[in-house]
Amino acid sequence: MQPTSKILTLSLLILMGTELTQVLPANPEDSWQVYSSAQDTEGRCVCTVVAPQQSMCSRDARTKQLRQLLEKVQNMTQSIQVLDQRTQRDLQYVERMELQLKGLETKFRQVEENHKQNMARQFKAIKAKMEEIRPLIPVLEEYKADAQLVVQFKEEVQNVTGLLGALQEEVGTYDYDDLHSRVTSLENRLRACMQKLACGKLTGISEPITIKTSGSRFGSWMTDPLAPEDDTRVWYMDGYHNNRFVREYSSMYDFMNSDNFTSHRLPHPWSGTGQVVYNGSIYFNKFQSHTIIKFDFKTSVISRSRQLDYAGYNNMYHYSWGGHSDIDLMVDEGGLWAVYATNQNAGNIVISKLNPNSLQIVQSWTTNHPKRSAGEAFMICGTLYVTNGYSGGTKVYYAYSTNSSTYEYMDIPFQNRYSHISMLDYNPRDRTLYAWNNGHQVLYNVTLFHLIRGEAQ
Repeated sequence: MQPTSKILTLSLLILMGTELTQVLPANPEDSWQVYSSAQDTEGRCVCTVVAPQQSMCSRDARTKQLRQLLEKVQNMTQSIQVLDQRTQRDLQYVERMELQLKGLETKFRQVEENHKQNMARQFKAIKAKMEEIRPLIPVLEEYKADAQLVVQFKEEVQNVTGLLGALQEEVGTYDYDDLHSRVTSLENRLRACMQKLACGKLTGISEPITIKTSGSRFGSWMTDPLAPEDDTRVWYMDGYHNNRFVREYSSMYDFMNSDNFTSHRLPHPWSGTGQVVYNGSIYFNKFQSHTIIKFDFKTSVISRSRQLDYAGYNNMYHYSWGGHSDIDLMVDEGGLWAVYATNQNAGNIVISKLNPNSLQIVQSWTTNHPKRSAGEAFMICGTLYVTNGYSGGTKVYYAYSTNSSTYEYMDIPFQNRYSHISMLDYNPRDRTLYAWNNGHQVLYNVTLFHLIRGEAQ
């Protein structure tokens, strides 16, 4: 089954979890662009762009944003094409499973025709066939195909269940219950399959989308991944030390098109560019210390502070670009993390899961990767991804999974358009990488490969 329309192709994108969010919010009454997406009742992705009349484009100074919208759509199309190629490989497994199910249905027809004749032999063959398809591991492992295929497979299982019900009067209750329990197990596995599509392994990064050019060579900017859906405020921090003023822009649109902002003064200057805004508070490393501070924007007070024991600071174990980047705070689907290095781990990266309320370390993992050799790093679904540098040709080449406590080397191209990346963070709400690249605020879309593994009975 191959995608034959843009609607099916976009459905693939939704299955992969790379849902589009409103990156460039605007008011449709301004006759300018609005880029958004939604799902209709059939699960298809519906994208909307409202653009000004052609006679207004040449006069409107914001034509640049429309080009950026088109650039993002092109990036999405490339990701979908990659998913389409992988779908063909997985489709072979599904077709094999369809043949097995059709063979099983034929067996049941024979049972219906022959009634009790050769009943024992027929049911022995049926049990053997069910044993072949029961685990579903060959199909479900590393499976990320179109949601329509999963629905069709579930319908086939339901058809088998219906046939079993029709045969209940003809056969013994023991054999029927045994087979029915196996079919029910398949349905439960499929349901669990769909639930596990929230996370995945990084397989691709899009070309950069430049949102704004402002500030110095170093800095950080972000949105709150736990903010309500209609809260698109942008937080902006220029520089990597000796500064304590955070800018708050009311929306992404205001950030792109105006200099209207609210300024928040922190009680202490920050160190590095590894700050994060999470659930209404900003978490940052206090300058020239290994202290982490949680500052509540609503009350303008420090709600919690704690020392990160043994963590290097003050340019002891920084990223390769320097800039007091010893302690990098980040957020993913699992919560709040701190990435740093210690003398005890020979200057190699340490990953710690933090309690966002108490700032206590929940669990730590030690890696074999030197902190000073890393260009930048970010967390996705419990895996730390590390770039090989910050200037020139850049790629993601190392990954450490906290889920399995294992690491691997990879080669994911990463376009460094402005030649100096001093901040790179993942936002799990819009599944986008935020970057500060030599005075440019940039976004990258990511492609995730969903790993679905069967569970032993």
